[in-house]
Amino acid sequence: MYPYPLFSIGSVDIYAYGVCMAVGIIACFVFLLWTFWYKNFNEECTDKMLLVGIVATAIGILFAMLFQSLYNYIDTGEFSFGSMTFIGGLIGGVGSYLLFYNLYVYVVAPRAKHKWLQNHMNASLTDALPFIPIGITIAHAFGRLGCTFAGCCYGAAADWGIKFETTPGPVIPTQLFECIFLVLLSVVMAVLYFRFRFNCNFGLYSISYGIWRFVIEFFRDDNRGGFIPGLTPSQFWCIIMVILGIGYFFLYKYVLKKKMKHPELQPYVDPKRAKRAAEKNGGSEGGEE
Repeated sequence: MYPYPLFSIGSVDIYAYGVCMAVGIIACFVFLLWTFWYKNFNEECTDKMLLVGIVATAIGILFAMLFQSLYNYIDTGEFSFGSMTFIGGLIGGVGSYLLFYNLYVYVVAPRAKHKWLQNHMNASLTDALPFIPIGITIAHAFGRLGCTFAGCCYGAAADWGIKFETTPGPVIPTQLFECIFLVLLSVVMAVLYFRFRFNCNFGLYSISYGIWRFVIEFFRDDNRGGFIPGLTPSQFWCIIMVILGIGYFFLYKYVLKKKMKHPELQPYVDPKRAKRAAEKNGGSEGGEE
């Protein structure tokens, strides 16, 4: 495809992979922002959940690099930093999001005296979990498109495949197949959530992507190290993803379902009108004093 720089800004080269990755992240947050509005999440809820999401995304990118560096060290004995693995980023991103969100809700907010740090959100993370995986999948699809341009994450040699600049001959375009799969998965999850009010997309995502990635690993031919005999690093984590995905359905049924606040069912309050009413009430009370 095109692993060369598209253009340069000063001494910094801009590649198609980086552009696709950036567009994917932006598309993810645009989708989340629209869904927060569509589902009547209040402004505070939207701001704080997106802020945690931005921090978690940055940590996820760091984890994606650290995981791949660890695999490289196990395979070659050299700790090379720079390349990334998606599942490492997913673990770091999701883990840090859950950590920071719960620290805020259960530790910081109950003790905060400053108004902005207090919790006045009209929804909880359990209300956002059904659609957050859709955003992740959108970003991931763009990332795999970037892999197609970069010529990484390719499959085994095949006469009917695609010749990349990084391969000696035609190979199975596993990154392109995964991009198509992720687009279809995001559409399915979106239809289930917006049309049928399906609230277990997080479990569906973990199971479906875990199975897909486990299978597609047999067709990939780019060495990424390993630490479990007979399995690639990604296949090991895919097994964990499937187990967690199955567990999520039970967690939702017995715990998370009861914690949902359903902001879409709450009456809409115009924030500007609410602010004017609060100022008016505050002013009248001050006059009586």
